[in-house]
Amino acid sequence: MTEPRRPVDAASSPAPLLVVVDGANVVGSRPDGWWRDRRGAAERLRDRLASEGLPGHPGPVEIVLVVEGAARGVASVPGVRVESAPGSGDDRIVELAAASPGRSRLVVTADRELRRRVTELGAEVAGPRTVLG
Repeated sequence: MTEPRRPVDAASSPAPLLVVVDGANVVGSRPDGWWRDRRGAAERLRDRLASEGLPGHPGPVEIVLVVEGAARGVASVPGVRVESAPGSGDDRIVELAAASPGRSRLVVTADRELRRRVTELGAEVAGPRTVLG
């Protein structure tokens, strides 16, 4: 005889990995003409993240794409929340990493100073190839 399953308590389940993507840095890592249409480049990155998630990571993730400058105003889509930084995208990324101290966080950027700032908060970092393949 098997024991009945207990319902999973969502409050006790660990939060999914928070993946914060430095949109300007990731888009700028490939010279594909992104500078002619920054907003369009950010939308293409958002759509890629929405369809592929975090390659190589089997578990659930929460993806936040931080955009700035001409890419502000890009809409969120299912699977990717887009945050338009009112000022510095780096500062907004640090705020997001700082807001979830007990949670696993991964910041995707190649920016050395931003990497230093978020690792001081306990976040892990990865380069643009993590999401671009």
